[in-house]
Amino acid sequence: MTSMAGKQPQLQSIDIQQLPLQQLNALVQQLEQEIELFGNSLNSLKLAQGKFVESQECLNKVGPENKEKDILVPLTSSMYVPGQLSDVENILIDIGTGYYVEMPVESGKDYFRRKVDYVSKQMEKIQPILQEKYRMKQVAVEILQSKMQLMQQQAASSKA
Repeated sequence: MTSMAGKQPQLQSIDIQQLPLQQLNALVQQLEQEIELFGNSLNSLKLAQGKFVESQECLNKVGPENKEKDILVPLTSSMYVPGQLSDVENILIDIGTGYYVEMPVESGKDYFRRKVDYVSKQMEKIQPILQEKYRMKQVAVEILQSKMQLMQQQAASSKA
């Protein structure tokens, strides 16, 4: 009995020009789904990056010169209450799943800088994959169209 542990499966390359129309069409649909998935992921990362950048920029306004200034405190995304900035040295950061961490303002700026860097690196990983999927789809569509034209020409010549 041989063990498969540690062995990589052998990948076979397939000439997509040899695929029948039905499989070629399925490949195009699969690539469209993958493009949508990666596109949605990229958009989500862009939104997250924007929020982290905005949070980082907001921290630039927290300083001794703003102590006791009137501010609007968000209770929801569309409801605010008046308040005053009492502590300009520490902030609370939502780190996810309902957990908040209190830290100095400078540590908060560093936290958001790291988050922006991390999200940017993830975006840099997805963009080339998305471009490759677009390219693969374009090639598959061109082959599909040429096969369909060839079939139409053969059908027209067999009627004549």
